[in-house]
Amino acid sequence: MTYTVAVIGTGADPDDPDTDGFAMAYRHAGAYRRLDSCELVACADVVPENAKNFGERWDLPDGNVYTDTEKMLTAVEPDIVSVCVPPHIHAPVVMTCAESGVMDAIHCEKPMATRWEDCQKMASACKRAGIQLTFNHQRRFGKPFRKAKSLLENGKIGSLERIELGGKNLFDYGSHLFDLCGYFTDQTMSKWVMAGIEYSEENVQFGAHNENQAIAQWRYTNGVNGLASTGDGGIVDCHMRLLGSNGMMEIGGEVPLRVRTGKNWTTVDTGGEDVHGPNETIFDAAKQKISARIPGATVENARPEGYIDRAIADTVDALATGREPELSADNALQATELIFGCWESARRCGRVDFPLEIDDNPLESMVESGQVLAADNQ
Repeated sequence: MTYTVAVIGTGADPDDPDTDGFAMAYRHAGAYRRLDSCELVACADVVPENAKNFGERWDLPDGNVYTDTEKMLTAVEPDIVSVCVPPHIHAPVVMTCAESGVMDAIHCEKPMATRWEDCQKMASACKRAGIQLTFNHQRRFGKPFRKAKSLLENGKIGSLERIELGGKNLFDYGSHLFDLCGYFTDQTMSKWVMAGIEYSEENVQFGAHNENQAIAQWRYTNGVNGLASTGDGGIVDCHMRLLGSNGMMEIGGEVPLRVRTGKNWTTVDTGGEDVHGPNETIFDAAKQKISARIPGATVENARPEGYIDRAIADTVDALATGREPELSADNALQATELIFGCWESARRCGRVDFPLEIDDNPLESMVESGQVLAADNQ
């Protein structure tokens, strides 16, 4: 069976990314093009030039390049839609897709949405419509994380006792990290969270607020503890640290993955992949091979398989086989609930127990009310 695919939110120039956009649609398109089971047939973007450029880049028929999402869905009726718009409009776009009744699957960029209520509404709407909804937490498919998971399951560091996270922020960058926490804890539910944040300078990325610094502690129902430290000067000096009863692992620190069960660290081979994807050495080695395999391939698309490629391949395979996808909405909800729980704890100045009983975005509400000061409010 061949699935027809459409992309919503093409973005601007993919070669000039910034905190307004990374043109993730181009990466999604490349991933679908790798699959014999998928045919990229249409796109939509509210900026006509963006839609036109995307259509030309991927050789879409002129009639299948739209500036209106609803018109595209009605005319094309795609089987799969990738949603690559900014996070604050994920919810309305996903809801529009779910209510159209024409598709089987929606693959949405992360983070889920900028309001907790919207995150839940998207998941519920797609379940009611029988649509597979996934979110692009693609790092689950990277070798540093896969190998760490295998070592953990094989008892290399004993029983998992604590997970530590270090990164730029809790929401945009942190959504990957909290999703990986779910991966390493077998999607165990969180019990409570306590957190404090600092937001004295405006920090808006892809249209959404992110704290400047945060410190957070939480606990899972199985007793595993979590610790996150974000921003400059954070106390966790690696991407993730897994501490067990018999040792520890670090991911994305001095090397992509290392293990310590005694006095010394042992580096684990991750096949040239780091926390973000295959490194340049792997790219150079694969360039000629892929160029020969894909007719008309250029340096731009002659690249080794990346994490987004694997993520989208998994979502398509899950749709075809009827299994639960790794990047399911339920898994994304667990990660996002922790993030909003951190911000809610900062708003309350106290511990927050789960399930989370709010509708809004606590950080956004604190900025709007003046509870925290952004640069333009000083």
